[in-house]
Amino acid sequence: MNSLSRSILALALVAGCVVNVGLAAPSTGVRETLSAEKMWTLARLGETSLSPDGTRAVVTVTRYDVKENKGQTDLWLIDTKSGITRQLTSDKAADTSPTFSPDGLRIAFLSKRGDDKETQLYLIPVDGGEARRITQIPTGVSAIKWFPDGKRLAFVTPIWIDLVKWEDQEKRRKEREDSKMNAKVWERAPIAYWDHFVDDREPHLFSISVEGGEPTAITRQSGHHLSKRAYSNASYDISPDGLEVAFVSDVDRSGADPNADVIVLESCGCKPARDVTSENGADDGMPLYSPDGKWLAYTAQTIKGFYADRARLLLIDRKSGERRDLSGDWDRSPGELVWQSDSTSLYSTVDDAATNRVYQHALASPGKPRAITTTSSFGNLAISKGSKPIAVALRQSFSEPPTLVRLDLGTGTASVLTRFNDAALATVDLGKVESATYAGAKGDPIQMWVVYPPNFDPTKKYPVFMLLHGGPHNTIQDAVQWRWNAHVFASWGYVVTWHNFHGSSGFGNAFGDSINPDRITMPYEDTLQAAAWLASKPFVDASHMVAGGGSYGGFLAATLLGRAHPFKALIAHAAVYNNFTQIGADYGAERDRFFEFWERPEEFARYSPHTSAGSFVTPTLVIHGQLDQRVPVNHGIELFNTLQKRGVPSKLVYFPDENHWVLKPQNSLFWYQNVREWLQRYAPANEPTH
Repeated sequence: MNSLSRSILALALVAGCVVNVGLAAPSTGVRETLSAEKMWTLARLGETSLSPDGTRAVVTVTRYDVKENKGQTDLWLIDTKSGITRQLTSDKAADTSPTFSPDGLRIAFLSKRGDDKETQLYLIPVDGGEARRITQIPTGVSAIKWFPDGKRLAFVTPIWIDLVKWEDQEKRRKEREDSKMNAKVWERAPIAYWDHFVDDREPHLFSISVEGGEPTAITRQSGHHLSKRAYSNASYDISPDGLEVAFVSDVDRSGADPNADVIVLESCGCKPARDVTSENGADDGMPLYSPDGKWLAYTAQTIKGFYADRARLLLIDRKSGERRDLSGDWDRSPGELVWQSDSTSLYSTVDDAATNRVYQHALASPGKPRAITTTSSFGNLAISKGSKPIAVALRQSFSEPPTLVRLDLGTGTASVLTRFNDAALATVDLGKVESATYAGAKGDPIQMWVVYPPNFDPTKKYPVFMLLHGGPHNTIQDAVQWRWNAHVFASWGYVVTWHNFHGSSGFGNAFGDSINPDRITMPYEDTLQAAAWLASKPFVDASHMVAGGGSYGGFLAATLLGRAHPFKALIAHAAVYNNFTQIGADYGAERDRFFEFWERPEEFARYSPHTSAGSFVTPTLVIHGQLDQRVPVNHGIELFNTLQKRGVPSKLVYFPDENHWVLKPQNSLFWYQNVREWLQRYAPANEPTH
C-alpha cells in the first residue's frame, strides 16, 4: 500500500470520513501466520440493519486494544450498491443494536454515554449529526424496535414490579448499589444465567416517543413478562398497524419446569393478554408479524426438555386462528426469521450440516424450504421492502472473518460490501480447510473439519490437535471461532480437526437426540474413530495427538481421561466433570427430561466422568473461570485436585474475571499461550518429520 492509500485508510478508521474500505494492500513480500496476537487486531462485524429501501446498511464494528484490554464498538454505514463505507459514530462508549427508522432517515441504537448510569436509547440522523438521547431509564434499555409509524420505539427494561414511578426504581437501584449488605435472596429458581445472578426484577416491554418523554408500559399489567434469563428484539414483535404486540414469556410458575409461550397483547397494554400457544407444552419463540398483518409466524418445539429439538415454523391466521405448518417433515430448525415485504415468503438462517445457510420458506410450498446459499455461513440477514428486494447478510468461513455482503435471494450469489480486514490479512498465510466424513459410532457418517498448517507438506508428518466442541447439541460450522481459532492452532504446526459427533445440531433431529440420556458412549466412540481416521493418514504423527475442548468438549475430554484413548495429553476447559454437582449450574433446578440423580443414582453415575477417576493417567490442562454459572468453577477444581491426588501431570489455569468463555484480550492471549505450551510439552511441533 502506498503512502496515499495508507493515509486514506487511516482517515477512514480514525476520522470517519467517507471512503471505500475495500482498498486492498498489495503484498510487501513479508508473510506471516495467524497468531493469537494478529487475530486480536482484526475487526469484528456484528449487528446489522438495512434501510427500508435497501440502499444503505449499518453494521457494528468492534476493534480491540490489547494494551487497554478492551474493545471499541462503533456504527458504520455502507452503501449497498457501491460499497462506500462511512463511520457513523466514534464515541468512546460502545454503540450497539442499530436499527433503521421506517423512513430510513434515522438510526436508533443503544449506548452508555457521558453520565449514563445504564444503557440508554439514542437516535442519530443517517446523513450525519450528533446522536440524541431519547430515554433516561434508571434500569437501562435493551431490545429496541421501531413502531411501524416511525413515531415511537419499543424497548425492554427489567423493573421492580412493586414500584410504579421511575424515580422509585432509581432510588432502589442506587440503594442496592451503595449498600454494604449485598446478600441475595430467592424463593424460586432460576437464580443465575451464564455469568450473573438473576435478581427480583421482571423484564417488561415499554414504548416511548421519538421525542422522549414518559414511556408507556405495555406488558406490565399483563401478568406476563419476558424471560429473566435472556431476551432480545427477536423475543417480541409489533403488528404492522402498531396496535398489537406478540412476545415470548415463560409461563411456568414453579421455576423448575420452563415453558416459553407466545403471548399476544394490545400495544396500549389496556386489555387482557392471550396465550396463543398454550396447547404446546414445549417451547415456542421468535414471533414475527407478516407485513400485510395477516399472519403471525413463530417457531415451536415438541419435545419438552430437549433444548435442541427441531423447531417447526408455524403461522397463525390472525383472523381465524387457524395454524399452518411451513416445515412439514423438513428436519432442520429455522434460525432468525425475516419476512419478504409482500408476505409470500419468510427467510431464515439455518444450522444445516455444519454450515449456516439461508433458506426461503414460501407460503405456497409448505414443507419444501429452498436453500439459497450452499458454501460459507451466513447470518444477520436483512431484507428491504419493494418488489425487487435487496438483501444483505454477514458471510463468514473458517478463513473469512464476518464480512457484509449483498445477497441475491434468487441465486445465492454474494457480493462483498466491506473489506475491514483485507489489509490485515493480505500478508497472512492460512492453511487449507477441508470437510471430511468418516464412519463413527454405529457406522454412521460423521462430518469433520480438517485445518492444515500453512505451507503444509503431505510428505511430512505432523502432530494433531483434535478439538472437541461444546453443547453437546451444537455444531462447528464453517465460520470463525474467535476463542478456539483453528487457524491459530494450525499456525503452530498442527493438523487441527473438529468433528461433529453424534448429538451435534444441524444433522437432523434423530442424530441430535441420539445421545440422550447417555451423553458419553457415542461421542466417545466418534472421537476414537476420528483419531483412527487421522492415524491412517501418511502425514499424521499418530504418536503425538492431543485432544481438548470446552464445556461439553471439556466433559468429553474428562470422559477420555477415564477410558482408553490414543492422546498424549488432554485439555479440559470449563469441563463438566461431576454430573452430581452440576445441579449447581444456572439451569440446575430444571426437571430432567429422563430421571433425576436420586431416582437412578447408579445409572446417573455411569454418565459422569468423575466415576472413572481411578483410570486417570493422561496429562491434563484444566482451565476454568470464576464467573462461570453454566459450569460452576468447582468442576475445574475437583478435576485438578483429583489429578493431583493421582499423581497425574496436570496444570490449572484459573481466571477470576472470566465466565464460561475467555473474553478479555489479555486473558485470551494468556489462554492461547498456555494451550500452546501444553501442546508443545506433550506433542511438540517444531519441524515436521519425514
